[in-house]
Amino acid sequence: MLIDSYDRVVDYLRVSVTERCNFRCQYCMPEKPFSWVPKENLLSFEELFEFMKVAIDEGIKKIRITGGEPLLREDLDKFIKMIYDYEPSIDLAMTTNAFLLKGTAQKLKDAGLKRINVSIDTLKPEVAQAIAGKDVLKNVLDGVNEALKVGLKVKVNMVPMKGMNADEIVDVLEYSKERNMTIRFIEYMENAHAKADISGLKSQELLAILREHYEFEDEGFDGSSPSHYFRMKDGYRFGLIEPYEDDFCKQCNRIRLTAEGHLIPCLYFDEAMSIAESIKRGDIKGAALVLKEVVRTKPEKNRWGGEDSEISSRAFYETGG
Repeated sequence: MLIDSYDRVVDYLRVSVTERCNFRCQYCMPEKPFSWVPKENLLSFEELFEFMKVAIDEGIKKIRITGGEPLLREDLDKFIKMIYDYEPSIDLAMTTNAFLLKGTAQKLKDAGLKRINVSIDTLKPEVAQAIAGKDVLKNVLDGVNEALKVGLKVKVNMVPMKGMNADEIVDVLEYSKERNMTIRFIEYMENAHAKADISGLKSQELLAILREHYEFEDEGFDGSSPSHYFRMKDGYRFGLIEPYEDDFCKQCNRIRLTAEGHLIPCLYFDEAMSIAESIKRGDIKGAALVLKEVVRTKPEKNRWGGEDSEISSRAFYETGG
């Protein structure tokens, strides 16, 4: 079992298999051209799997595949199957923009994937194009439909932004509700790679909009999830993720691995330790020691809140943010 210095059990690993993405979302990586890490710098799926085995043996119970956009990495289903075959009880999930999901959903489900999270920031094609930098909405919605059809559980993420998609909060919630998909509204997180003029809605602004249309009760946090949940009268639940509050840090159970092998204790933090050298030379004990040290030094909370809050210089597309 992995326990940090604040007595939190760490049993959730987010694994970025690529930093590449086929979108240029305004709140993540809008600039072109873009400098990618050379492919040869990335760990192979076989090398990543060697660390997955270490992590599982040490107590990791949930693994989420992220990017960049993970579906850009060829043979992703084979990597997922490696993990599933090693430990079928692992909660295997993936975060994706769903653009390529229609043609891959069945293979991913067959490989052992159980759940996906998809960003749906708008239901208007022109707004989706403005946010992502290309015409993406039809592919995304087709991918979501296919995922539901093959039996994958789907959660929706939305980042409400003023002057862009804030007027669609209710529409995207209703879209999700009609398909029995939980939606989580995520406060925009400042970072050095985002477009400078973005202004996100704060949680109280968002809740005020929703209260004009629905009655709901505060249910608080659900286990180690960063989502603050609310339940409507008909039983439907939606979530709210507030990075500027550190309440969810108290029960944080996750660490992150980049495609290059950097193990990171927190989405925000720039500090990291590498498992790449140990894994490449077959030093399993060395990789396990790095894992334990990263867990031991996991920070109590992120740096967004308070008077000394900072803007992260780490790109979220490197860490599946």
